[in-house]
Amino acid sequence: MHYLFVRVVKARHLPTAGSPVVEVAVSGRHVTSKPARKTAFFDWDQTFAFSRDSPDSSTILEVSVSDRPAGQGFLGGICFDVGEIPLRDPPDSPLAPQWYRLEGGGAHRGDLMLATWIGTQADESFPDAWKTDDVGNPNSRSKVYQSPKLWYLRSTIIEAQDISMKMPFRESCFQVKTQLGFQVQKTKPVLTATGSPSWNEDLMFVAAEPFTEHSLVIFLMENRPPKEQVVLGIATIPLASIERRVDDRSVASRWFTLEDPKEEKRVYKGRVHLRLCFDGGYHVMDEGAHVCSDYRPTARQLWKPPVGTVELGIIGCKNLLPMKTINGGKGSTDAYAVAKYGDKWIRTRAVSDSLNPRWNEQYTWRVYDPSTVLTIGVFDSWEVFESDGSHKPDFRIGKVRIRISTLTTGKVYKNVFPLILLSQTGLKKMGEIELAVRFARATPTLDFLHVYSQPLLPMMHHLKPLGMVQQEALRAVAVKTVAAHLSRSEPPLRREVVAHMLDADSHAFSMRRVRANWMRIINVISTVIDVFKWADDTRSWRNPTATVLAHALLATLVWVPDLIVPTLALYAFAVGAWNYRLRPRTPLPHFDTKMSLAESVDRDELDEEFDSMPCARPNETVRARYDKLRVLGARVQAVLGDFATQGERMQALVTWRDPRATGIFVGLCLVVAFVLYLVPSKMVAMAFGFYYLRHPIFRDRMPSPALNFFRRLPSLSDRMM
Repeated sequence: MHYLFVRVVKARHLPTAGSPVVEVAVSGRHVTSKPARKTAFFDWDQTFAFSRDSPDSSTILEVSVSDRPAGQGFLGGICFDVGEIPLRDPPDSPLAPQWYRLEGGGAHRGDLMLATWIGTQADESFPDAWKTDDVGNPNSRSKVYQSPKLWYLRSTIIEAQDISMKMPFRESCFQVKTQLGFQVQKTKPVLTATGSPSWNEDLMFVAAEPFTEHSLVIFLMENRPPKEQVVLGIATIPLASIERRVDDRSVASRWFTLEDPKEEKRVYKGRVHLRLCFDGGYHVMDEGAHVCSDYRPTARQLWKPPVGTVELGIIGCKNLLPMKTINGGKGSTDAYAVAKYGDKWIRTRAVSDSLNPRWNEQYTWRVYDPSTVLTIGVFDSWEVFESDGSHKPDFRIGKVRIRISTLTTGKVYKNVFPLILLSQTGLKKMGEIELAVRFARATPTLDFLHVYSQPLLPMMHHLKPLGMVQQEALRAVAVKTVAAHLSRSEPPLRREVVAHMLDADSHAFSMRRVRANWMRIINVISTVIDVFKWADDTRSWRNPTATVLAHALLATLVWVPDLIVPTLALYAFAVGAWNYRLRPRTPLPHFDTKMSLAESVDRDELDEEFDSMPCARPNETVRARYDKLRVLGARVQAVLGDFATQGERMQALVTWRDPRATGIFVGLCLVVAFVLYLVPSKMVAMAFGFYYLRHPIFRDRMPSPALNFFRRLPSLSDRMM
């Protein structure tokens, strides 16, 4: 994408004592520079960039100098033929500015130093230049952001001693509250009469470097009846003093003095025994596990070398819907794109008032694991309209995910992805985004394939795994920490943007997702169902040829059992080779609205999905949702009861709940054992196989005796109240 660059440096011999400005006009665009700084010359040193892709691009560039506030008016100007302006491509050196004599106006001997050339976004002057598509908004420039380095802080509360009790020799309830920034966690209450309570509990926090912003604060509290909590002492621990570890080695514990928070002087109120450490062997999850872009541990010394790089070209969007109205009802969109991979974020410049923005920006990331996801989102900016101090969140337009493992090495994928947004009003196509992506491998082929045999998560996730509930709570804290850090950048990457890119609301309840996940399970087990249907069709002799071949295969595998494993492997290879021709033909996978059930979702379910927590809907709506949830819960309850019944019947075979049934089963097991001891197993397998595949004329249409026996076994369902 080419731009016409005009760099205005300075002027001399102007007949004015004020602060003149430079006016640049080309292709219907009229731009005014900032007032000049008065030194030995009139200094501006400002660069303007005009897009050259518009069909109405003019062939004349006009540059003029005026000082209307000082009453001097037009001082002079210069005209250039755009067709004669040179084209500059990096790595060419910057074009040297020249002095040009101003013509017309009052500056008969005035000179203006400027340089003009045609270049691209790769020009070093482009980031700081005034651009026609962002109307000079300084916050619309392209930026690269870095996520803060996150650590898991493990705080083990062991015990406390020397606590002064209000009523000695009587049991008191003590509890420890630990606070790190906005994170607050408590231990379980402990009863003791000695003044030395013991807990031995692990509390996990998320901390971001640098560690100078917050301290770990320990509160020792006593629970007094009826519901009063009294803070007995406080200990403040600087994060910089806490030890770091990269494995599961033991860390020495320390005693910390508790002080009275109400006294100005330091008053000893006891001491608390803690074991504190930063666990660098974990990866601090800030994304969903299924769409994670990085699995490296926090400790840099545990990182493995990268396996390649991914290059992303954000070309532009087209056919975007208007996000807001300006100038009395005109639809407008100030779109910008954000991409996230690993700890590196990028933001393109915001293109003002355009439904077909063009960026043509390219970025590169290192890839440490191919089983990761690159996320690109498009948002509508409100920064231009916040000069009055009001704040409105940037509206999301759409999002695209690209899994690195689906990219062929060295191939450039240039695709147009639909921007689909699911909101309370339903599913809507917001436009399209054009992307170019390429994955380049940096390691030998065998080393790259060896990555697939390595653990996905770092070592500490397997040595000391975190629970699912705890992991999700820590992820929510990590999202807030990253959002707060990036929102303090300049220009800021807003909290709502970071939360949307990290899928902060993915854990929210959605009836649509429940049904979609159920359909995914049905789709997965459909292959197993097809196998059972094929077996039933074979034993029913619907295709006699296939049934005869099944008899022959059974005889071969029974008498030559060494062929079973090779036959299964060959069958799996044949299935994979057959499905190769049925592989997806789409260039890159994208959001599947049909699989997500987004096209047929009910409006009430959407309202429930996007409702806030706690619920803000009327009581009638909440009651209707509760009744629907009760119906769903009743179905789940029935399914769980059926599973429990079948399992209890299996247990009843040998637990003598039904003495006759257990006696029959035990006696039958004894007979089967003697038969299998005396008869070769191959003959038994052959007989069972041929009996199972017998012709329907030799088969009874009623259930088999074994199934009838199993259904008669007792369960504990009759004891349920």
